Amino acid sequence: MQPLLMFFLGLVVTTALAFTVVWYIKSPLSAILRDLCGTNERAAFWMAFTNVTLILVPMIFAMEFYPDAGQVSPVAFQLIGQLKWALIGLIASVAGLGFVLRSLIYAGAQPRMPKSQ
Repeated sequence: MQPLLMFFLGLVVTTALAFTVVWYIKSPLSAILRDLCGTNERAAFWMAFTNVTLILVPMIFAMEFYPDAGQVSPVAFQLIGQLKWALIGLIASVAGLGFVLRSLIYAGAQPRMPKSQ
């Protein structure tokens, strides 16, 4: 298989995985964002931001893997190498999103002191 074709096949699989994750977390995440943001418009913005991040970060990681034309390893192993980096990017973006949401939920759960008059 030509290296360029294999590279694009890896990007297609990466994009499909990223869209699957976006589809899977969309409903519960949008409910949390509506609660945290207070308005539907703000929640919609952060949902769109999250979708872009969850799709682009794994693609950037996957583009860092370049199969060489002269590599003797089987095509499947080269594709697995590219997908490994794509999954690392996907996990990093989901973990980053979780960290941000955790801190926002934790900050919202803190009791607020009444302002002294």
